[in-house]
This record gives sequence, structure tokens and C-alpha cells, in this order.
Amino acid sequence: MKNDNMAAYLFHQGTNFTSYRYLGCHEQAVESGYLYTFRTWAPSADAVFVVGDFFGWDSPIPMQRITDRGVFECTVHSESSLQGSCYKYSIVRGGVARLKGDPYAVCSKGMDDGASIIYSSSYEFSDASYLEYRSKTVGVHADAYLPAPINIYEVHLGSFLRHEDGSYYSYRELAHVLVPYVKYMGYTHVELMPITEHPYDGSWGYQVGAFYAPTSRFGEPDDLRFLIDCFHRAGIGVIFDFVPAHFPKDAWGLYEFDGGPLYEYQGADRMESASWGTRFFDLGREEVQSFLISAALYYCREFHVDGLRVDAVASMLYLDYDRAPGQWIPNSNGGRENLEAIAFIKKMNQAVLGEFPDVLMIAEESTDFDGVTHPVSMGGLGFSMKWNMGWANDFYAYLAMDPVYRRYHHKALTFPLMYAFHSNYILPISHDEVVHGKASLIGKMHGAYEDKFLQLRAALLLQMTYPGKKMLFMGTEFAQFREWDFDHSLEWFMLDHERHRQTRDYVRALNALYLSTPALWELDFSQDGFCWLLPDEADKNLVAYERVSLNGERVRAVISFSGSVQEIYLPLETDCVPKELFCTWQGGDHAISYVTADGYLLRLPPFGGILLRHEEKEIIFKHKEK
Repeated sequence: MKNDNMAAYLFHQGTNFTSYRYLGCHEQAVESGYLYTFRTWAPSADAVFVVGDFFGWDSPIPMQRITDRGVFECTVHSESSLQGSCYKYSIVRGGVARLKGDPYAVCSKGMDDGASIIYSSSYEFSDASYLEYRSKTVGVHADAYLPAPINIYEVHLGSFLRHEDGSYYSYRELAHVLVPYVKYMGYTHVELMPITEHPYDGSWGYQVGAFYAPTSRFGEPDDLRFLIDCFHRAGIGVIFDFVPAHFPKDAWGLYEFDGGPLYEYQGADRMESASWGTRFFDLGREEVQSFLISAALYYCREFHVDGLRVDAVASMLYLDYDRAPGQWIPNSNGGRENLEAIAFIKKMNQAVLGEFPDVLMIAEESTDFDGVTHPVSMGGLGFSMKWNMGWANDFYAYLAMDPVYRRYHHKALTFPLMYAFHSNYILPISHDEVVHGKASLIGKMHGAYEDKFLQLRAALLLQMTYPGKKMLFMGTEFAQFREWDFDHSLEWFMLDHERHRQTRDYVRALNALYLSTPALWELDFSQDGFCWLLPDEADKNLVAYERVSLNGERVRAVISFSGSVQEIYLPLETDCVPKELFCTWQGGDHAISYVTADGYLLRLPPFGGILLRHEEKEIIFKHKEK
């Protein structure tokens, strides 16, 4: 009881970051069978009952208010295990009873029903070696932050692959299909779009109904643990999408949980998103803080996830987000920043990274808010990295242009380097940019069919060689033309066509190059890792630059987005020769036309890109001797 009192106290203080061990349903084996303790938070309720299929849905079990701030509790005895049984809370206020799923349920039916399921995990992970590797690579090493390759494959589990009848692959089936594919392609991480239980497929998982329950669409929670374990045994990290900004208004969910606003803001100026039709979390409320931060830590502790990508951070940071003038109230300083949300984000990142310093906290943040990836101790929000959405938007617009006009928009290639080291960036080619009429990545390219494939290769080489960690959305690697459709499988039949198969092979080779070239990832977040060679070749639609490793190794990237052949002269260090490491075109044609004592001439085909390294002549000679 003493421990329960402390758990309740910390929950109401907003500092119980294991609140899922206190609230929800918990099983205890006793001599006469099993005891099940149910607890929920409903401060404005007149009465709360548990109903379920273990005693009949029409036989409510009353719960007692055990804290002044609204925690209710009851204990149910059963001679046999209730594992797999369904239950809900009947919450009565003003004479009206509402059936609600358990906010802390670790398993849920979801969809339109939303019934919570009594569930205890029996899974034992076997990923100790990967977690040890993670602890050695994530963080500050050799005076550089994250000097490790991070190349993420973003996946929506419901549409990566489906059975012929349209049914989903289960978590365990995906372990035998998705894991080897990601490994074969050479990615370091997989990022799973939200797999928490959600009612509406069309939300892609971003309108979460049960924050602690992996969706039952693909199996049980331990099946998801198995999938993560398989990724880890293959040496692949797993990042979850986490959505602490908002939740849907489905009747069984968090919406007006105790008969009125509880998890959501109460004032109309903050309560609801007009565009999404969802409710914003009241991030200043202590119990909500315990709920959300515990959820983030729950997946780190109980599922061994390696990172959380926090969705829609901008919607939390600003009071005027998605609101017209007059629809929002300034903060106490007269500004537009949501001070409570900023404090919450710092608190969340400190809690997660304090316990798991080798977990990645990634912000999807689309504004110029200062210090998103700076430590909280230095006044920042404390995220590990953030998506560089500005780079993505500018680059896509550039690729859509006729090459004739790209010379007038050359800053799309150069401007991102003006701010590339102000934050720790991921360069995302994400799901958001290949839906709703935006076209797939290859579909964005200007020009004829053949030219689209050439430009895609050049675009991916630029992404892989610019400063910042990498992310590619599923299907992009084999140049799927159709926009992503959450309700159908990727068009894997495209691999029967040579151009698409060659593109997949190209991406695999590019990933292998990335992994084997420290200059492309050791100093991603430092100006020391990048140097312009030719930033101003706007008339040639061309850029040239160097990437530098911790030990001073340099590789040069030269990439043309011109539809014609381009020649460019580059200087050469004394007693060195240029070596071609990688190029975008096929065949044996070499880009280096001739070499002098001072430099060399490159001849690039239309939309051609190349990566080079300068090697000492003596080393080359010794290699030939062998």
C-alpha cells in the first residue's frame, strides 16, 4: 500500500514515469487463483465501474475513489486466468454512462470497438549484443556527436506487403520478410509509422486510441517484441513513431474521458485541431505528463526500441498553430509559444535520455524554432535530431523544374548548407511527401521516362552525401511511380521491369557505399565535415563538395542536374591521383577525362553524379605490385 500511495502521489505530481505499472489492469497469482487490480483516472466522474466478458458485460463491478484527484480502483478475484478477456470502464457523470477503453491497456481490440484486453507478456529478448553495440555507438565519441552511420528505411506495416487476398502480414510473418529485406538493402534502422492501436486506417496510425497497446491488426504485443528482436539480431535498429500531440474523438478513447475535457485542453483556444479533427493533449496537466512520458519510456523499456520519432512537434510548440488571428490567446509573455508544451518536451526528453542515453529522440519539426536539438542544459528542447523538412521541400521543387530553369533556383542546392549545422538533421524522403497528389519521388522528376530514372539516381546520391543522417520511405528504392496508398501493398511487381530492378540495385549499392565510407557520416553535425569545392555553378546545374572523416579522409562528390553533358575541372593535391568510388551511370565509361599535375577534368553525362577519393601515387603503386 505504501508503494501504491507513492505511485499515486508521483502520478498526480507529473513525475511518475512508470505510471503504467500503477494504472491499468495488473494480475497477481494467489493460492485461490488470480487477483486483477484495475485503476483509472477520472476525477470528474460520479462513479466508475469495470465491465467485461469475465462476469458478463451487464454485471458492472464498482470501483472506489482512492485519491482526492480522481484515481479509482477495484480488485477482481478469479479462479482461472483472465488472460485475453476484454473489459472497459463504465464512467458515469451527470447520470450518463460512457464506455471507455483503458488508457493504460497494453492490448486492445481497437477499431470501432476499443475494448481493452487483459494481457501479460511472457517474451524474453535475445538482443543483448545489439543493445551493447547501441550503447557504444550512440552518443558523443571522439568529440563528435553520433559519428555513426544512420540510414533509415521508413515503413508502414499495413502496406509494405499484403497477402493476395488483401489481408495483413502479421508481425511474425513480417519478421521473415521485412527483416531480411532491410538487411539485404543495407539500412541501419527501420522506422515504423505508428503501430499503437488506432481506430481509423486512413490516419496511418497517427490518430492513436490506445497509447500503450500495439495495434492488434498484426498480432499480439509479444509478436511485435519478436519482430523487434529479429531486427536487433540482424543488427538493425528500430524507431517508433510517437504521437504526444493529439488524439482522436472516438467514443471509446481518451476523448472527454470522464464526461468532460480531461486529457485534452479545456479552453476552445487550445482544445482542438480544426484540420485534423482531433483533440490536443493538455501538456500542462501533471497526470497527462505522467501518462505520455511513461508511454515513451514504456516502449524503450518493454519493447527495446532504439528511438522515438516525435510527430507534429510544431503543433505543440505554437499556440497559433492551425488557428487564424483571434482564435488563440497569447502566452503570459505576450508571445505565440506554448510555454507549457515547451516545458513538457524538455521534461520528456530529459526523462527518456536520462534513462536511455543511447536512444534517439527525433523531432518532426517544420519551423525555425531555436535549439530543437540543443541540450536542455543549454536552453534547447533536448532532441537528438530533427527532420530537415526545409531541405526536402526545396529539393523536391528543384527536381520538378525543367533543367533549363534550374539555374535560377540553384540556392535549393546551396542554401541548406547555410543552416546545416545549426541542428542535428536527418535528411528525410518520407511518407508525407509521396501522397495526396504530391507524387512519388520519381514521379516528381521533370522530363521523359528515361530522364526521371537518371535524375532519381542523382537526387539519391546528393541526399546520401550531404551532411545529415538519411531516411528513405519504402517503395522509393525501386522507383514506384504510383503514390503511396495505405490500403494496398507496395507495387512489388515493378521489380519485374529492368529499370525498377536496376534502381533497387543502385540504392543497395549506394547504401553499401555509405556504410563503408566514414567521411559520409562521422562529422554530419560539424562544419569540419563539409567543404564546398564548386557551390556557384548555377549555369551548369552542378555542385561539387568534399566530405571529411574524423581522421581527415576526404571524398569528393560532384553532381549535375543538367540534361546535357557537363565538364568541370577540379584541383588535385601533389603526388595524388583521383580514384572513382561510385557513379550514377551504368557501364564502363569513366568520368575522368585527363589528369595533370595540378588537377583533372571530369566529364559528366546528363544528370550524372560521381564520388571520388584522392589517393597517394605511392599507395596506388604498392597496390598494383600486389
